[in-house]
Amino acid sequence: MNLKGIQLTWLGHATFRIQTPEGKTILIDPWVMGNPVCPASEKNVSKVDVMLCTHGHFDHIGDAVEIAKKLNPKVIGIFELCAWMESKGVKQIAPMNKGGTQTLEDIKVTMVHAVHSCGIKDGDQIIYGGEACGYVMEFSNGVKIYHSGDTNVFSDMAIIRELYAPEIVLLPIGDHFTMGPREAAYACNLLKPRTVIPMHFATFPLLTGTPSALQKLVPGVEVVELKPGQTVQ
Repeated sequence: MNLKGIQLTWLGHATFRIQTPEGKTILIDPWVMGNPVCPASEKNVSKVDVMLCTHGHFDHIGDAVEIAKKLNPKVIGIFELCAWMESKGVKQIAPMNKGGTQTLEDIKVTMVHAVHSCGIKDGDQIIYGGEACGYVMEFSNGVKIYHSGDTNVFSDMAIIRELYAPEIVLLPIGDHFTMGPREAAYACNLLKPRTVIPMHFATFPLLTGTPSALQKLVPGVEVVELKPGQTVQ
């Protein structure tokens, strides 16, 4: 895996921090404070330029409002989720929808499909949060990274490959609420990446899928197993 100057850190579950070659910080699915596998040293987020939210479940946006109000990043999400965050006091929303592309700082972000639910728990209610999504990020050095969000495998992943050709894909493998290793392996057949970084596993006992199980099913693909807090560059 050659990130060409990008630093990518897994904070556990589906949360990633990416530092671009120009020094901008991207935070994807910000759930750190309540995330049981996020290292204590990473729970105090001090810098975010762009925040990406794939959907409104607590284990993906649990700290989004607090971090956004503290650090004032540009917040990308599907329209309804961004509108909800704005209602909570978030200032710099950058709403979009599937198929759209926008450039913020030094990354080009395309919102793509995901197969998952997207209710936002707001007090004692669950409100509509738009649809779940994924993102293809293209960096100034030409590297393309696909964060699928929570999803099952779906045939249009082949379209993501044909249109955007991400070399590095971040895929859930935990099973129960998302794909397990078998479905993630099928997703690899559709996406044809060089490298897969598994996510959304081992956070809770229900999430039983493992990177080793995925690697056995995709012998021709590099599966990079990260530990929470680990950085690759």
